[in-house]
Formats: sequence, structure tokens, C-alpha cells
Amino acid sequence: MIHPNTKLQLISSEMGYGVVATEFIPKGTITWVLDPLDQEISKDKFSNYDSHIKQLVETYAFRNNKGNYILCWDHGRYVNHSFNSNCLSSAYNFEIAIRDIEPGEQLTDDYGYLNIETPFKGVEEGTIRNVVYPDDLLRYHKIWDNNLGNAFKLISKVNQPMIIFLSQKVRSTIHDIEIGKKSMRSILSLYYKDEN
Repeated sequence: MIHPNTKLQLISSEMGYGVVATEFIPKGTITWVLDPLDQEISKDKFSNYDSHIKQLVETYAFRNNKGNYILCWDHGRYVNHSFNSNCLSSAYNFEIAIRDIEPGEQLTDDYGYLNIETPFKGVEEGTIRNVVYPDDLLRYHKIWDNNLGNAFKLISKVNQPMIIFLSQKVRSTIHDIEIGKKSMRSILSLYYKDEN
């Protein structure tokens, strides 16, 4: 489920639709939570779909660390890629803003941690990276972990409308990470290695 202070908006003819903040979303805000309405599609189920359905799933879903596709039920499936994303997935089935997001700004993910199957060239952003590869998590997890760690320190200091969708166990874990009682699990735990 995507943060309530967002809307679906046409970004450009090249990019299509994206998710845009309708209000200021500060760094440390949980911006998306995996919820029971999101579909988890197994590899076996996916393999039985016809080519049209497979294409839709590949366009709008991401793969988890088991290789299953996660298809968001709401406009969270329209969050676009950026090499300089303002949101990051965590190892706890939620995403978090790693910097302040202004009203009218897109919420973006780096698709490098979403277990894509084939490389693709991203929109030019003036960054060193310009292609997303299936193994980007292996190369960039330390950078992403650092960004996540800095954002986790702010979780209890900002308004969190999405926290009600997290289990009590995850909330306790977040608290323990914030106070230094536990270490944050690496985003590398999201990596899926396709053995085929």
C-alpha cells in the first residue's frame, strides 16, 4: 500500500504514469508497505500465464527474494525507476523515504534492488550508472544500506500514517534498530539469484 499523500499522475509520454507526492513527505517516512491485498505470484503460476498476462506482470510487478512476483493492488505499482531514488526498500517489507520529498515530486525506486530479469537503460539523469542490471544488489547494497540506516534513525521522529499496516513484531524491530539494540538487516537479503 502506497503512502496516502500521493497520487497517480502522467509524467511524460516516454515515462508514462508515476506516483507524485501531494504533500511534503519527510525523510524517514514509510512510503509503502506490503499488505494482504498485494498479490504474490509464484514462479509456477507465472509460467502458466499466457504471454499477454506475463507481459503485464513483468511490467507492473517486482520479484521478491524467493523469485515470486509481487503485484501491488494500488498505484504503488506505478512508482518509477531513478538512479537517484528518494525511496528505498528495506528487508522488512516496507519502503522508506531516504530524503525529503516535496509536493509534486515523484516517489522513485532504484529498480536495481527489485530483482529485474534483464538489464535496461534508464532515463538519463547525469549519474554514473545508466543501466540497471539484475545483480545491482550485489554491487550497491552497502550504499543502499547506509542510506536506509540514516533514514531508519528518523522513523519515530516523523508522522507515520503507514505504520498501522506493519506487524507489531516489525514495529518492535524498527524501534530496536532505532535505539541501537539491534542491527538493521541488509537490503541484500532481498536478492534473488535465479538458478536457471
